[in-house]
Amino acid sequence: MWANRAWVGPFLPPSTRPGDELAQYAHWCTAVEGNTTFYASPPIETVRRWRDSTPESFRFVFKLPRTITHEQRLRDIDAELTNFLRLLEPLGPRCGPVTAQLPPSFGPGDVGVLAAFLRRAPDSVRWAVEVRHPDFFNGGRAHDNLDRLLADVGAERVILDTRTLFSAPPTNDEERESWRKKPQLAVIPKALTATPIVRIVGRMDEAVTRAGWQGWLPVLAQWVEEGRTPIVFVHTPDDFSALPLARQLYEDLAATGCVLDPLPHVPEHQAIQGSLFD
Repeated sequence: MWANRAWVGPFLPPSTRPGDELAQYAHWCTAVEGNTTFYASPPIETVRRWRDSTPESFRFVFKLPRTITHEQRLRDIDAELTNFLRLLEPLGPRCGPVTAQLPPSFGPGDVGVLAAFLRRAPDSVRWAVEVRHPDFFNGGRAHDNLDRLLADVGAERVILDTRTLFSAPPTNDEERESWRKKPQLAVIPKALTATPIVRIVGRMDEAVTRAGWQGWLPVLAQWVEEGRTPIVFVHTPDDFSALPLARQLYEDLAATGCVLDPLPHVPEHQAIQGSLFD
């Protein structure tokens, strides 16, 4: 997300108007997870505004609409897919991998449908798949078949890491809500393409969230050394601290000796608050 109004003042300029958050977000991070397209397709004018609000090096990782993934379950969606991808065309190089986030009920018996979808999908787009059925995480045949398919078509498997979130019972309403919504699945730190995608879900306590990602640092450093460009998103139950946490993860990774491209400069007039910076 980029339009969290709770960031206005603490992290984004107090003068930031609704609809202008993205340009300010781009001072903090170089990529964003676009959940908005999962719920509704925006007008083309909005997509052009997103393009104009970000530098060419910025990357959007959008999700396919839920009508494609959850309602039609990747079946008979050629027209919907064509229309959606045409909508993203103004973004040009800013369009990162497009994610098919599939429902928990999309299981091993549906892999043939996924294969047909990925083999028909335009290769002008980089594809990523997020599965949530437990059989894809147990190291068995379904797990292996999925990885083989994705590697064969050059698609990435999105890695969702909720271990920190579930490391202790929830302590407030926000964590309880995250427990209710987020899946608890095994984490497989395996990159299939040049752009592995990791989604880390932490807790309201920033220190606990930071401690939880320490195991990722050698993995990310290895991927960078191999010439990959991992895209990593940091979430918390209310996402208030997501911006400073993302930059802290970058600093922790750089501190290992990993050579990284520089982050954008946060203008001095933007306040930086939160315990990570005390």
